[in-house]
Amino acid sequence: MKKQWQIILFSDVGILILLALLRVLLQVLTNAQYGFFRDELVTLDDARHLAWGYVAYPPLTPFLGRVGLDLFGISLNGIRLFAVAAQGIIMLLAGLMVRAMGGKRWAQVLAAVAVGTSPVSIVDGTILQYGAFDYLWWVLAAYFVIRLLQSEDPRWWLGIGAAIGLGLLTKYTVVFFAAGIVLGALLTKNRSYFKSPWLWGGVALALLIAFPNLLWQIQHKFISLAFLNSIHARDVRLGRAGGFLLDQIKFNGNPVTIILVLAGIHFCFLSPAGRRYRTLGWMFLATLVLFVAAKGRPYYLAPAYPMLTAAGALWAEQRLAGLPERSGRFLRVVAGSTLAAGAVCVVALTLPVAPVNTARWRVISSLNENLKEEIGWPEMVETVAKIYAKLPDIEKSQAGILASNGGEAGAISLYGPAYGLPSAISGFNSSWERSYGNPPPRTLIAVGLPVDFLKANFESCEAAGYITNRYNIRNQESTAYPVIYVCRGMRKPWPEFWRNLQCFG
Repeated sequence: MKKQWQIILFSDVGILILLALLRVLLQVLTNAQYGFFRDELVTLDDARHLAWGYVAYPPLTPFLGRVGLDLFGISLNGIRLFAVAAQGIIMLLAGLMVRAMGGKRWAQVLAAVAVGTSPVSIVDGTILQYGAFDYLWWVLAAYFVIRLLQSEDPRWWLGIGAAIGLGLLTKYTVVFFAAGIVLGALLTKNRSYFKSPWLWGGVALALLIAFPNLLWQIQHKFISLAFLNSIHARDVRLGRAGGFLLDQIKFNGNPVTIILVLAGIHFCFLSPAGRRYRTLGWMFLATLVLFVAAKGRPYYLAPAYPMLTAAGALWAEQRLAGLPERSGRFLRVVAGSTLAAGAVCVVALTLPVAPVNTARWRVISSLNENLKEEIGWPEMVETVAKIYAKLPDIEKSQAGILASNGGEAGAISLYGPAYGLPSAISGFNSSWERSYGNPPPRTLIAVGLPVDFLKANFESCEAAGYITNRYNIRNQESTAYPVIYVCRGMRKPWPEFWRNLQCFG
């Protein structure tokens, strides 16, 4: 039995699994340095109201958030465990892609480490957000495509369809990759699969998995389309969709992994050995062109890179195999050492472990400004709780907390019960659909709202506190509208006020 375990552990797959587990362990041990990110708080707030859809995203990520809350409570490591596990699986799949294409151990490890230490993968493993799982389903679909191309067994279309269906329950941008798969097949000999019932079975499976969310969208008049149009217009206006091509290096890789991606493109289009896998190249290019045309954000394309990284690692292995043994061994050591050095640099600059306000913190928070939005939420809720405690007893039972955005509402819902606070109400995304309660509050503690808006809608508003954090970090909460007000005397009927409060973000 011991010998069998040793064989399994030191097999190619065993080493890939071990590397993925080490990657997961590293991030689990370092994921609780700061606090919850703004978008995590939104997700966790939605997780308390399980549904088949939400304004900003499909239902899978809030469902996982609910599981995390039920299993681990308010635990940063526990809540983020699913996102970390997804990155470990992606790392494993990158190595398995190489293995499926005939690559040996060196190329498998090379691809796995390159993918598992990319900036997007590290960042996606630090927060519970749909990006982490969207990444997983794209890579899983690509792995199934590789198995299809390698085996020519059309039954793999069912796996592709299942991965796309799960993607549709996670983030709608997976439709761009699905279109890339279709175009990739049409532009190669694999167009013959469009006559196969297995392909159409995969399409049916994807639609079946996504059907509950589609039904929710129909019932809610496709509100997510209005949300996506609003967010896209904002991103274009703010220039976030500009520099798409140049930002591929900044967001989706590092100089070492980009070399492997370029090698993967060469392998798919120019190498005779890669002719079988040319569909992968077209899938990538088609998805890239679609995102450029749609003015997508740079990181949207990140999940398409692992399949090319795997192809590039295979190409490198094949090229080195043709060299004299000593030269090949030397170049493999150089390539591996270079990748390891690049991986260490990426991990050092992206893992959220630096103490706040240190020199290293200033560096990593300038590279990843999301980290600043993880600071100060418990202090904000504590301040609101002190204001609530000072209200006259007769007002407390009729008081509510009005939050301007989902981060504030989510923080109050997460930390507020410990102080006996009522749940926050907000016009933000799905919070608006949950309305303002019955009976509506008569006194409101207003968080994150401009004073001009409050005076226009209430007869009296008094400043009662300020949003701060113990590190004096300047983030959205501490700089935008930091004054917390207590407001009384609604000037309009609640239904009219609420109807005009809806906002997307």
